[in-house]
Amino acid sequence: MMKHRIGEVTLTVLGPDGHPFADRVVTVAQQRHDFAFGNIGFDFIRPVGGPGQPGYFGGGEHIDLDTLADAWLGLFNTATLPFYWGGYEPRRGATDAVRLEKTARWLAERGVTVKGHPLLWHTVQPDWLLGLELDEVEALTRARIRDLAGGYAGLIDVWDAINETVIMPVFSNGDNAITPLAWDRGRIAMVRMAFEEARAANPGATLILNDFDLSSAYEILIEGVLEAGIRIDAIGLQTHMHQGYRGEEYMQKTLDRFARFGLPLHMTETTLLSGDLMPAEIQDLNDYQIPSWPSTPEGEERQAAEIVRHYRSLVGHPAVQAINYWGITDDGAWLGAPVGLLRADGSRKPSYDALAGLIKGEWWLPPTEMRTSADGEVTVSGFFGDYTADGVAFSISPGQPPYPAKILLNS
Repeated sequence: MMKHRIGEVTLTVLGPDGHPFADRVVTVAQQRHDFAFGNIGFDFIRPVGGPGQPGYFGGGEHIDLDTLADAWLGLFNTATLPFYWGGYEPRRGATDAVRLEKTARWLAERGVTVKGHPLLWHTVQPDWLLGLELDEVEALTRARIRDLAGGYAGLIDVWDAINETVIMPVFSNGDNAITPLAWDRGRIAMVRMAFEEARAANPGATLILNDFDLSSAYEILIEGVLEAGIRIDAIGLQTHMHQGYRGEEYMQKTLDRFARFGLPLHMTETTLLSGDLMPAEIQDLNDYQIPSWPSTPEGEERQAAEIVRHYRSLVGHPAVQAINYWGITDDGAWLGAPVGLLRADGSRKPSYDALAGLIKGEWWLPPTEMRTSADGEVTVSGFFGDYTADGVAFSISPGQPPYPAKILLNS
């Protein structure tokens, strides 16, 4: 089931004199997955980047940084940071760039790929956009996309270019300046704006079309975007499962439907609850507001079992390139729901250990002693990613032929 994730490479181990090391024990260890196992990095903003404006995204208030970092970095290699316009620039010209850049650099220094979310969305918009003429809104939107994609190039090279476009022209849950713009210009024009402005500002960026609507409406949108000649790098699929795990059969069918476009699939926002489930009759998850939503022992066991099933089904599908879980802790989680892999006090739920058993267990090569042959060769098989042999780096990559690669040891 996982053969498409695994490769093999034969190393020729050379000594300082350049000759093969025969019958030599080397310690091989995986350092990083090629697959993007991600989570939001919102919780790092305050402890790393510093205090920000009230009500803006960023947890980390009730868990010390060492505990948070140890858990987060122990599992994930990709972090999503929030660039919601209303939070990033609550007053015109006054941005949160310093905090976000500090946080992004802190993560990147620890080997984490940083992703920005989102360049364009109709929600969490600044009030100062209201009342402006549509042409001015468009000009400001274009400038924002260029400033973010270009200004963070080299530090943040992965972006959700546009978020939830299917509903964008008809969104009616509060005033914002983007919905009228989308109604006037149309969905395809909004997608073109996001992708072409971002691409011009950072030609090497990975740009994602992201949506929660996994119905045929999203497929029709993608068809229209591709027919219009707009280049998208990946299709983003949201799976917030506050009403219960949707199951392997549903996920397989959904992934197959979107895989037909021949583009990588990024599971951009996924959650599973460790408490009572949201009632099935709720259509808009944002409508469910309750004063307390605790994690429960029974819910935690269910979450642990379901997260293993969910990740197995996703990693098992060849089109999936990334999975981004939406919350490391229950502290400050979206809707106050118990979606985290840690409790609000920082203690680990069974789901954390269950997921670790896959990402850093079953799908990981720990430090392993291997003995070279008479020709100084050793064959390493493992999940695509970065490895070391006695500290010397090498990789196992998709499409990489298993012919010998030479590594030079100093002793």
